[in-house]
Amino acid sequence: MGAQHNSRTNPEWDTHVILNVYDLTPANSYTAWCGLGIFHSGIQVHGKEYGFGAHDFPASGVFEVEPQSCPGFIYRCSISLGHISMPPSDFRLFIEHMASEYHGDTYHLISKNCNHFTSDVAYRLTGKTIPGWVNRLARLGSLCSCILPESLQVTTVKPEYHDFSEEDGAESVSTVTTEIDDAEQEKHLLSPQESTGEVAFIKEPEKN
Repeated sequence: MGAQHNSRTNPEWDTHVILNVYDLTPANSYTAWCGLGIFHSGIQVHGKEYGFGAHDFPASGVFEVEPQSCPGFIYRCSISLGHISMPPSDFRLFIEHMASEYHGDTYHLISKNCNHFTSDVAYRLTGKTIPGWVNRLARLGSLCSCILPESLQVTTVKPEYHDFSEEDGAESVSTVTTEIDDAEQEKHLLSPQESTGEVAFIKEPEKN
């Protein structure tokens, strides 16, 4: 579902659409110059960043984090993709519908990864896609490990949804907390990094 831009205007609704790019490995320092870096990306709108990752369930794989701080990845740079005028409530509906299209069990390293998600979101909001170099390895058919943040790189991830009332000043999201032992961490491509162990998943809109 594409974003429905409101015909009303309000300066408070203006927000930049920003692509935050992360290195998946320190080796990017040596390979990015020739266009062969391995990257994760998130899309920042209304002061929050949204990404897409893999898990084993037919439920939302779209998650929310603080901008430029996605756990398990190394922040590289931010790229402005333009700006939109959209009430935060309308954007929340938009991203919830996106979550219904991006289930964790549909993640594919080559055809439907985190960078495909951010490019899709950017195009629907601004008419622009992300720079080609961000997802070049996927287009070349190479493998990368751009999945969930390090704290969620486990064999089984079980999202537990929690509803928050508007009185609490929080939107509806789901939270996941996982524990990973040292032996399990060694199986992952990325080096273990400190994180909160918690990622907020965007909840899909309820079906009528």
